[in-house]
Amino acid sequence: MPINSFVDYPMSWKPDRDALKRPLYLSLALLLEHDIASGYLAPSTKLPPQRELADFLDVNFTTITRAYKLCELKGLIYAVTGSGTFVSPNAARSITISKDKISSECVELGFVASFEQTNPIVALAAKRVMEKSYLEQLLDYNDPTGKPHHKIAGLNWMRAFGIDADIENMAIVSGAQNALAITLLALFEPGNRIAVDIYTYANFIEISKMFRIQLVPIPGDECGMLPNELDNQCLQLEVHGVFLMPSCSNPTTVVVSKNRKKELAAVIRKRNLILIEDDIYAFLTAGFNADYDQPMFQLIPEQTVYICSTSKSVCSGLRVAYIVFGENFKERMIKAVFNINVKTSSLDAEIITELILSGKANEVVEEKKQLAQSANHIFSEFFPLSFHTGHPLSFYRWLPISDNGDGSRMESYFLNKGIRVFHSDRFLSGASTQDKFLRIALASTNSLEELKRGLEILKENLRDLNMYDIP
Repeated sequence: MPINSFVDYPMSWKPDRDALKRPLYLSLALLLEHDIASGYLAPSTKLPPQRELADFLDVNFTTITRAYKLCELKGLIYAVTGSGTFVSPNAARSITISKDKISSECVELGFVASFEQTNPIVALAAKRVMEKSYLEQLLDYNDPTGKPHHKIAGLNWMRAFGIDADIENMAIVSGAQNALAITLLALFEPGNRIAVDIYTYANFIEISKMFRIQLVPIPGDECGMLPNELDNQCLQLEVHGVFLMPSCSNPTTVVVSKNRKKELAAVIRKRNLILIEDDIYAFLTAGFNADYDQPMFQLIPEQTVYICSTSKSVCSGLRVAYIVFGENFKERMIKAVFNINVKTSSLDAEIITELILSGKANEVVEEKKQLAQSANHIFSEFFPLSFHTGHPLSFYRWLPISDNGDGSRMESYFLNKGIRVFHSDRFLSGASTQDKFLRIALASTNSLEELKRGLEILKENLRDLNMYDIP
């Protein structure tokens, strides 16, 4: 156009036309990435409509479409049908949750550990394994998906949670996060979409970014993801999969009800989606919560990858998880296992197997349940108004707060006060919401007394900041 009439037009983002180089779409995507990373474009900023930006820059409309698509694949932006395109809540920072070193004076209420007080039981099992006559056979490359007796022990372990599967349709992998990486590599392509809860596991958000998988946030209620909302999104977008943590959603502690599982399974079957079922907290829920019933795998085994890690139930440091999959996924899953892992340590798997066969794994689970019950009771004494929802034995709590501030700054504030907590912004899979929360880990302190000290610091500061209605 001869005169760019958009020069003085109010737009949320006005990239410098003179800074663009060929290919234009790639140059524009890099400019957008730079302005997001630098903080010039804040999280949740609504970007200019594609046609409007094309007119402003005097470029072809498809140039904007390709640039936006590239940034969407990187997890920097997301589109809402009928509303526009927005900067992702966590586009400018890593939200990976790991056991970072913090001051020894700081109380860990962020990273969710596994009540490590039970590790002496595991250590004794490890000593017994070291004395076995076939120890050397645990140190080679053989059986990349797991030794047969390790698999049989794993199936026996999962049978208590309702899993009925064949030894040929499972593999032993190096923890739940490794299982997620294997599944995404095996069954999904860059640009595919996976439906998730609005608040979902932060490390799944990050690993999806790495694989260029787009997440589609689906609203839910106290029973889990809403099936009609999932179905509606499938009508509007090409959705390829669903990620759920039915036994105790991270971070919200929601337990997906029996009826909701059936309703979701019906949508997943109808829309031919791949379900990734991370049932890491099944050991807390099966046999305790009547609404657990059975894993969704049993409803739609041909469309499900079921993940059962022992990191929370038995021992976090051994990194052993069982992954079960339908026959149609078998070849791709086994190929991905080998190419990512070669194999998971048979020595680690032998220790877990020893614990299962000796009955000590159940002893560990019972002790962890008792510790979880005590920790949740302590939490309810400090925050009684927020304890009546979600899993009663959860290793973490979802604490509502009244604040509209930046989540990362709030995390830094509490770190300076002597505790580490994680803000709900870290778990957002899409648009920001008005409701704000803190996820409070209960399973990571060295003692329940240390947990009390950390919660006291949290309560005092929330009171000072007027962020929580404390009686």
